[in-house]
Amino acid sequence: MMNFSKYLRFAVVGACALAACKGGPPTATKPGKYSSTTGIEYNTEEGMKVSDYKGIPDGPGLVFIEGGRTVLGSAEEDIAMTHDNLERTVTLASFYMDEAEVANIHWLEYLHYVRKDSSEEFYQSALPDTTVWARELSFNDPYVDYYLRYPGFRYFPVVGVSWLQANDYCTWRTAKVNERLAGESDEGDSGSSKGGGLFGKKKNKGGDAAEGTSEGGGGTKIAIENGNTLPNYRLPTEAEWEYAAQALIGTQETGNENQENKRIYPWDGRQVRNPYGKNMGQFLANFKRGRGDYAGIAGSLNDGAMITEYIYNYPPNDYGLYNMSGNVNEWVQDIYRPLSYEDVEDLNPFRRNGFLDPSEKYDKKGYQSLIDDHVRVYKGGSWRDVAYWLSPGTRRFMAEDSATATIGFRCAMINAGSNK
Repeated sequence: MMNFSKYLRFAVVGACALAACKGGPPTATKPGKYSSTTGIEYNTEEGMKVSDYKGIPDGPGLVFIEGGRTVLGSAEEDIAMTHDNLERTVTLASFYMDEAEVANIHWLEYLHYVRKDSSEEFYQSALPDTTVWARELSFNDPYVDYYLRYPGFRYFPVVGVSWLQANDYCTWRTAKVNERLAGESDEGDSGSSKGGGLFGKKKNKGGDAAEGTSEGGGGTKIAIENGNTLPNYRLPTEAEWEYAAQALIGTQETGNENQENKRIYPWDGRQVRNPYGKNMGQFLANFKRGRGDYAGIAGSLNDGAMITEYIYNYPPNDYGLYNMSGNVNEWVQDIYRPLSYEDVEDLNPFRRNGFLDPSEKYDKKGYQSLIDDHVRVYKGGSWRDVAYWLSPGTRRFMAEDSATATIGFRCAMINAGSNK
């Protein structure tokens, strides 16, 4: 009798497993009604909750960047003789990136909700430093007062933002987007943005951005298992940023696994002017042509911008990303070390705090170095930089709590639920 019961139990489990696999093996979007290993039914009072999942939701403003093997590093002559980004082969997983830089209107939206939901102390800490425009021997005073808030500058890139402030923005954006998505899907309670808000108690003091925590605007945690929310918005790693700027997907022939082309800039050719069609001769980025020449001659402006420019101006690269060269430099996650290219992994390379090449090796106190664990990489070149800095392989660094009129940022996100 015991043997019969045992066989009967196995038969029931096997039948349930077969039922779960009917029509093919289970997948993330079609897990079936029963567990394929135990035969236990999902979504019962005693069973495990398995939410409906249709794939990662669309993230506002994001473009999919297909990953793969590439050669990172500077292809230009090392004018500064830093030797800090030599070429090496790496592989990057696919990810998402903002199609354009975060603009003034986006930061004003952030300030609106921070003032509404968080402490006055944090609101004050979130204000960009508009005095970055001020120069003792230049009349940039109108930009100090008008650049951030005047409607005409709404879709110009936000500047005067430190690396720490940019990370706080990413945290807030994650919370707000996921609060909306969770509410739309009716999966769980997303919470309300009250009781001090996301930053009601203390300011984020920085550090490396982390994946995996999703919160609503009121600090209410949203279960990752529901699959109805997005992974964290964050700053891209240096490798991700450089890879996305190269956009070598536009040079690749179908079926050819060899990378036979490389780009100096995010477009083809060795020049910074458009070589084709009715726009022939026009500059492909907003940069400084030479000493004293920011935009060209009236009636025939070269790049058309004395300072920053509309974030959707100039042609996008082959990933659909705007202004990956010029307009403003952009913060990335990595701390700066001159030999990161030798130390980081060859899969999803990233330089984080507190591992290898300690800051004690750099004599900052003795004024022999500017390097410590609080300097971050920025890339891309700006309206105030010459063409050399437009090349994706070039890199510079600045203190994470500092800001200038030439540095902005854009956000990135992992491609959750995929091994590519």
